[in-house]
Amino acid sequence: MVLYEYPFNESIRTMLRLEHLFDRLAQLIERESALDHHFALATIFEIMDVASRADLKADLLKDLERHKAQLNSYRGNPAIAEEVLDEVIARIDSAFNKLNQLSGKAGHALTANEWLMSIRSRISIPGGTCAFDLPAYYTWQQFLPVRRRNDLIQWTQTLLPLAEALRVLLGLLRDSGAPHKVAAQAGQFQQSLAQNRSYQLLRMRIDPSLGLIPEISGHRLMVSIRLMRQDQDGRLKQAAQDASFELTLCS
Repeated sequence: MVLYEYPFNESIRTMLRLEHLFDRLAQLIERESALDHHFALATIFEIMDVASRADLKADLLKDLERHKAQLNSYRGNPAIAEEVLDEVIARIDSAFNKLNQLSGKAGHALTANEWLMSIRSRISIPGGTCAFDLPAYYTWQQFLPVRRRNDLIQWTQTLLPLAEALRVLLGLLRDSGAPHKVAAQAGQFQQSLAQNRSYQLLRMRIDPSLGLIPEISGHRLMVSIRLMRQDQDGRLKQAAQDASFELTLCS
């Protein structure tokens, strides 16, 4: 099954983008080629750009506090396992404390590194990091993989509190929804949303053997999914067939 996710607001959209970048960074750091480590460094700069939103840190701290208060309200409920509850709240506390202790925006400490910032200023220019443009960076790329990897790990330390907060918050959000099977007739599915609930994330799983690509749109009152098929020229056209998939709405 292929998983697709659709955010209902800008905050969740930013969190998903950052999660995508952190996942990519983790994979690239573990590899050994200089080219992979070049793109790992480029990904660090992308994370810094996305995380530069002034209110991001405050919003994440507020969300962590909200989830903690909600979970604490479940104490004494016989249907809730206290040990599991304590474990989840401990993860929230850890993420909150580490992010709260972070000075400034994520990656801000790296801006004091002139060598890194010289690379950052040229990495978005096509071919801007050639050896004749940045000989010191070219020299770094010739180092043994273990040395480059250690440097990358050191540079990502200032980003880790943000990564942990995202992991906790998105995990809680995804766990809040219950998956159910739905059917799209003639490639079209619509569902009205409960007005007394504020959904933040849609998740859908579909069998890849169907060869269908979902186009998802939605707002607080309605969600719509069109199932598309790609032709030989790469253009998407709505599929006329009926199909079923798994849908989860998370709040």
